Parts: sequence; C-alpha cells; structure tokens
Amino acid sequence: MTVDFPLVISRGCGLDVHQGSLVASIKGIDIIDQTQTFGSFTEDIYQLVGWLQNNGITHVAMESTGVYWKPVYNILEGFFKIILVNARYIKNVPGHKTDLKDSLWIAKLLMSGLLKASFIPQEDIRHLKDLNRLRRKKIGERTSEKNRLQNVLEDCNIKLSSVVSDVFGQTGKAIINAIMSGENNPETLSQLAKGSLRGKMDQLKKALNGRVTDHHIFLLKLMSANIQHINDQIAQIEARMDQLAELYKKDIELLQTIPGVSKQIAMGIISEIGNDMEAFPSHQHLSSWAGVCPGNNESAGKKYSSRTTKGNKYLKTILVEGAWAASRSKSNPVYAIKHRKIAATRGQKKATMAIGHKILIAAYHVLRDKVPWAINPQDPQVTYLRRMKKIERLENQLKQLKQTS
Repeated sequence: MTVDFPLVISRGCGLDVHQGSLVASIKGIDIIDQTQTFGSFTEDIYQLVGWLQNNGITHVAMESTGVYWKPVYNILEGFFKIILVNARYIKNVPGHKTDLKDSLWIAKLLMSGLLKASFIPQEDIRHLKDLNRLRRKKIGERTSEKNRLQNVLEDCNIKLSSVVSDVFGQTGKAIINAIMSGENNPETLSQLAKGSLRGKMDQLKKALNGRVTDHHIFLLKLMSANIQHINDQIAQIEARMDQLAELYKKDIELLQTIPGVSKQIAMGIISEIGNDMEAFPSHQHLSSWAGVCPGNNESAGKKYSSRTTKGNKYLKTILVEGAWAASRSKSNPVYAIKHRKIAATRGQKKATMAIGHKILIAAYHVLRDKVPWAINPQDPQVTYLRRMKKIERLENQLKQLKQTS
C-alpha cells in the first residue's frame, strides 16, 4: 500500500547528484511526472535549468553529496529555490536503490514539505569560509614542517629546544640560519642570543655543541624554505580574508567584545554561521547545529550518554580556541571563573566545551541584535566576581592602613 502525502509545493524537482551525471525527476500539478539524466558539465547544468523552467519548476531538492553538489548549487540558486538536504534524512527503502528511484523519492518528499534544508550562507560568506578553512590547514602544515625541522636538529644533537622556549623566535631563527650557512662553533652560535637568553649563554653553548653534516644542512634549508613558503601563503590568504571581511567589519568588531574572541576567531565564526541569524530560530537551534550542546539519548525513561553531537567540526575548533583564551582572560574573567568551576567537577575538556557553547550563544545574540556583548548583572558569576573584587580592594586598604599606623 502506498501513502500519498498532501502537496505543499505545486511543482518541484528531485535531483540525484553524481560526479558525472545528474538524475532529475519532476512532479507537480498539471505536469506529467518525468525523469531525465543530464551530464555534470556546465553546459549540461544550464540545459537542466532550461528544462526545469519550461516545466514551471519553482523548487529543487538535492543531497549534499561530497563536493559534487556545489557547482550545481552555484548555478541553480540563481533560478530556483534550492533545498540542500543531509543524505541521512532522505534514505530510501533498503534494497530498492537506483538513481531513478532516488530522484523520484527526493521529489516526493520535496512536494510534501518533508525535507529539512541544510544551512547554506550567501556566496561571499562561503568564499570567506573556504579561505578560513584553507588557512587553518596551512597552519597545520606549517606546524608539521616545524616539527620535522626540530627532529633534524635533534638528529644533529642540537638541543636548542631544551634552552629556548620558542625555537622559531628571534634567537632560534638566527641560530638556525647560522647553522645552515655552515657555522658550527657553539661559542659563535651562542653569541646570537637575544634578550633574556643572554643570561643562559653557558646552557646555550652546551646545547649547540652537536654534529652537523652536509646532509643535515640540506634538510634544514629545504624545510626552512617550505616554512617560509607556507608563511607567504598564509599571509596572502589573510589579506584576501581581510578584503572579504570588510563587508562585515561592524559584526566582527561586535563579536570581539565577547571575552576570548579575537579578530581571527570573529572572522572564523562569521565564515561558518554568517551574520544573519534568521536562519536559526533560536540560539538552541544554532548550538544543536554546531554540535556544542549536550545531546539527547533516552529510551524507556532511562537517560544514556549526553555527549555532544558531531555538528560543525570547524566551528567547534574555533569555539574551543576562543574558550581557551577566555579561560585565561584577566581583563574580563567572567568565563575564566566559570571554566574553573566546571573543570573542578567535570574536567578541563568539558569545561572548555561548555565555555565554547557560551561563546556561541553570546555570538548569536550579538549578531542577531547587532549590539556589543554585555555582562548580565543577574549572572551569579558576575555577583561572585564583584564580591572578589571588593574583597581585594578592602584587603589593599587594610594593608595601607597597617603601613601608615
């Protein structure tokens, strides 16, 4: 027995997207149900557009299949209302899977209003997101290359990391450049120390007494060139991001009023969720979509694990970075106090995720209302903070009184 759902959309198309083909099925009032297969080249997609327009199609639904949906979406969004759906929400009956049946099933769900659209921001936000994600990958590549370079130094028995906190700081770079130029005298290399490291000259001499061969120098030069190349790429990406983010300058400035949110983190948040919060009915919807709120897993009245869902892993990483910064903030320690209290009972990881959740909620309200972040005077953390400041002030006054008496 088949079940006919009431129609919500008069004319629609279900699209099954593959790397080399697009299977389109149309359904609707006063048109004959049809299915056609198109290629995935640009001219083929425009042929699909013409066929859909000739049949009066207003809505198109398709799965978010890998990266293959993106070029199709970019063209169709200028002509139709597009609904991009997570594949797990439109699973067909097992054992009856074909491209034709998939497209027909998507069309049927679309016409009945049973599809939940994925969040897709406007094009310039998508460009900003691509750049921000690429920047993060490049930073990861740079970190890997730096680790390889330090391994080469260890192979030379150059124990620079044992004395210098940042191997790639001013002193570290100067010493590495000197080693690459052929200098291997510990006395001469230690003279390149700057700042507070001048007080560790004896330790530096011992650390820089190694065995450097031509093979080591070749590897160091190669890796240093790679690091510099990646640095140049990151600089270009950040310059391009600054150009695109100029349209959202006000929103980025507002987000920076949230404790722990730097300019780079603010741009990361904008790139993942956009600046228009109408896409999310409430901050709970946004938190659930991002995967930073506790999940629900209950059966027969028994509650199981409430661990967070997968969500948007890129946004999660950005929020965790902001949470770590907020947990160490001294200028505005509201989140830092909350982090310590949660960490004392539930551990550092859960505390950090909880603060990341709070940052996302704050970002939602800041972007929705277009106002700076402000401390809620009714927040228990604020009351505690004020009490601690008052205690500190009174203790200072008591010390002054003791000194004058």
